[in-house]
Amino acid sequence: MSSLLNKLDNTADLKKLSQAEMKTLAEEIREEIIGTVSRTGGHLASSLGVVELTIALHRIFDSPCDKIVWDVGHQAYAHKLLTGRLERFCTLRQFEGVSGFPKRDESPHDCFDVGHSSTSISAALGMAAARDVLGGDEKIVAVIGDGSLTAGLAFEGLNQAGHLDSDLVVVLNDNEMSISPNVGALSSFLSRKMTSDLFVRLKKETENFLNHMPRFGKDLLSIAKRAEDSLKGFLTPGMLFEAFGFNYVGPIDGHRLDELLETLENVHRLKGPTLVHVVTKKGKGYGPAEQDPALFHGVGPFDPETGEVQSSKGGAASYTAVFGQTLVELAEEDERIVAITAAMLEGTGLKEFSQRFSDRFYDVGIAEQHAVTFAAGLACHGLRPTVAVYSTFLQRAYDNVLHDVCLQNLPVTFAMDRGGLVGADGPTHHGVFDYSYLRHIPNLTFMVPRDEVELRRAMATAQQCNGPFAYRYPRGNGLGLPLDAAPQPVTVGQGEKLRDGEDGVIFAVGVCVAPALEAAAVLAEEGLSFAVVDPRFIKPLDRDLLLGEAGRTGTVVTVEENVLQGGFGSAVLELLDEAGLGTPVLRLGLPDEFVEQGTQDELRSMYGLDTAGIAGKIRDFKGCQARRHASAGG
Repeated sequence: MSSLLNKLDNTADLKKLSQAEMKTLAEEIREEIIGTVSRTGGHLASSLGVVELTIALHRIFDSPCDKIVWDVGHQAYAHKLLTGRLERFCTLRQFEGVSGFPKRDESPHDCFDVGHSSTSISAALGMAAARDVLGGDEKIVAVIGDGSLTAGLAFEGLNQAGHLDSDLVVVLNDNEMSISPNVGALSSFLSRKMTSDLFVRLKKETENFLNHMPRFGKDLLSIAKRAEDSLKGFLTPGMLFEAFGFNYVGPIDGHRLDELLETLENVHRLKGPTLVHVVTKKGKGYGPAEQDPALFHGVGPFDPETGEVQSSKGGAASYTAVFGQTLVELAEEDERIVAITAAMLEGTGLKEFSQRFSDRFYDVGIAEQHAVTFAAGLACHGLRPTVAVYSTFLQRAYDNVLHDVCLQNLPVTFAMDRGGLVGADGPTHHGVFDYSYLRHIPNLTFMVPRDEVELRRAMATAQQCNGPFAYRYPRGNGLGLPLDAAPQPVTVGQGEKLRDGEDGVIFAVGVCVAPALEAAAVLAEEGLSFAVVDPRFIKPLDRDLLLGEAGRTGTVVTVEENVLQGGFGSAVLELLDEAGLGTPVLRLGLPDEFVEQGTQDELRSMYGLDTAGIAGKIRDFKGCQARRHASAGG
């Protein structure tokens, strides 16, 4: 195990290290991160890029008394290693292991749970305001990546921080913009010197002197301030942040420990809102990640020697790949189709679309709310936009979906990737709420394909629908089914009976259809005959099919990879109640709790949504029914 890293009992030990030792420590941290992520997968490039910054922050600031709020959490692996989680770091992103994101219940050094972007400034400002109310003196630091600044929430936080003039440090981790040698070096030098004790004291004394100088003092002070602002604005990109009321410092080379330490030491003594602009390189210290930071942003297991990523298990194409290819096919036939992503080009499978139809593709950055309303504007002028987004991220744009798209009944399609359980990224990324937060919105059609063939049909159906349309598909590979040459649309609201049975009926949606069919086969061998129906649509439900099967069999089981509250099973209960049917219903899905990290298979087994779990719960349910019937008869 790493020598220096292993000797650190707490972050206070960092203060005992020389700069040479801290450089060695940075190398050890990188080795630990690369070695672990090569086995577990994770967010590699961004975490490698902030190793020196993390060391410097923990050297200068006194966590957990001082608060360091990490935006998104993609960059927090070094932070975890320095705050007592070295021994368990090998369990990163594994079931019951160390989270891939900061979590308050994991360590007192994790002061805010994160996973979605652009929250750090607002959260840190709240902590700073609470400190001021309570009379504390701890420092509050928000570390935000430049990509997260595309979200309006970050600017809302900046705006109020400047207004409150609270003591707050925002570190902008800029891993996209390079510093030219001359301007960067001079700017770095000026920023460090302009935050020094001597300069700050001299500046205040000069301002005080000029303010009290009769006749010309205030005029001279005004000229001096304009000169300072002009110099800083010419040499640095800080005018925007100065306009928000922040004292701007930077850019600083994020891999020069000497510069980082001197600057942060000076900033630590400043009062008021201060933004420190730090330039880093994604993937720093690992060649493959430096050359392809997009691939190694969120990566699966890989060979640390070569950087070769392990191929996924199975030969079937992923649902994401099927979506991307199908959208290209549809766009070739319909020039109105445009695609929108919120900084997830590769993740949502739109790379080929962006290359083939560059004039019909929009990456709006991390700005899901804007993406949805932007799509509404496109639809108002006759285009057919598809917003490709992870289910968990569409939550951020709920009001835009409801107010800007559905209220106006606009033909915007929401292609929701990573629907259901997603695995190692944990509770911030599971897409298990969309049935509940979308199905109650008027005008919206919601289809949940059970396999890759049905996904293509859902996409074709969406293009023929003249109102809002959503379809949800899971993370991972499809079933390997042969794909039709041209996907055929289905009738909106029409389900499909896949298996006959007499003792009950299973209504299963999406990824749950396959294990439901397998569970029905297992039960059939035990003498229980269950029909299986794929409703296809969460909204509208196939009223005739579902009510007919419920009335015919006398027992209904619903299976969904969504929270039970307000989900598909709730929709079925509502349907049965409205029809006056008292059919017994067993709802299988996710309970009223946040689902932690683990593989999809581990989590499905844990919550009884695999074949064995579904069969077992139906077996127990029928047993209870039989006992109640016998008791009533007796």
